[in-house]
Amino acid sequence: MSADADLRELICTLAKSLYDRGLTGGSSGNISARTDDGGLLVTPTGSSFGRLDPARLSWFDSTGAHVGGDKPTKEMPLHSAFYETRSTAGAVVHLHSCNAVALSMLEGVDPDNFLPPLTPYAIMKLGKVKLLPVFLPGDPAMGDAVRGLAGKRSAVMLANHGPVVAGKDVEAACYAIEELEDTARLALLTHGLPRRPLSDAQINDIVTRFDVDWE
Repeated sequence: MSADADLRELICTLAKSLYDRGLTGGSSGNISARTDDGGLLVTPTGSSFGRLDPARLSWFDSTGAHVGGDKPTKEMPLHSAFYETRSTAGAVVHLHSCNAVALSMLEGVDPDNFLPPLTPYAIMKLGKVKLLPVFLPGDPAMGDAVRGLAGKRSAVMLANHGPVVAGKDVEAACYAIEELEDTARLALLTHGLPRRPLSDAQINDIVTRFDVDWE
């Protein structure tokens, strides 16, 4: 099997896993991943993560031209912004995961550091997550907001909408966005309780030891 075929299968396998575990439902969510030749494979618009066809994934060549497959997700401006600003981005995943969306609706959430520092893993995999304002689905302004971060964040949370994470490859991006959702769930479970987050010293130790971008 070719590298292109392997990547197509992997995207669909990971997407179905996310769907089967309720991390994004209906026809929500989208994934894109870099191909070896500098192009992109992208989940089509209106498609369900539970029933993706590898042969019908949208295909863009290295110039950004849509050259095959079904019509891509309407969130392409969001994906493109990550690839344009983060040279390490090999994949981008966007979900409508419930816990992260619920946390984005609460008053008092820090827009510069959306997730409270509850476990080392979210810090290691995500760094600081930027909370962005509410945008209409498909609004190109979402891409502009990501570009405004100048590549300093690998993950953002679209308020009342869902998380978006860029990773070195599609597996890394999926694992990171799952960590974001798990941490959001922990934050909701402990909301209003006398919880004990990581200390500044512990956070600094994680950032230093694992070379985390913590701007």
